[in-house]
Amino acid sequence: MVSCSYLNFASVLQFLWSLPLACLDIFSLRNEKDLQAPARLLLIVIIDWAVAVLMFSGVCAAACLTIFFMKDVNFCEGFSWLGCNQFALSVTLAFITWSLQAASSFSGLWLLVSFF
Repeated sequence: MVSCSYLNFASVLQFLWSLPLACLDIFSLRNEKDLQAPARLLLIVIIDWAVAVLMFSGVCAAACLTIFFMKDVNFCEGFSWLGCNQFALSVTLAFITWSLQAASSFSGLWLLVSFF
């Protein structure tokens, strides 16, 4: 189940990147600071894209494994105690997380391009 641990790694990395970034945004809004320097925004956009690619690859790997177990080999029917529906739900929620991360990455890229 390497894809499950990879998805967990990507999700933890997503959390560890998004939490300080959210705190920085709250700090800048509260103290009326401008964070739109091109060099700082370039760093944020590059890391956003890297985290989005890692998250997408983790979600795709976990989704492939879920489809394989649930549809192809009917593994979940034989072992009903495994909780395959919860795993499918977690893959769906991870895909939603990735789509929000992708939207954030594209909006950051759009803002970076508008500087030049």
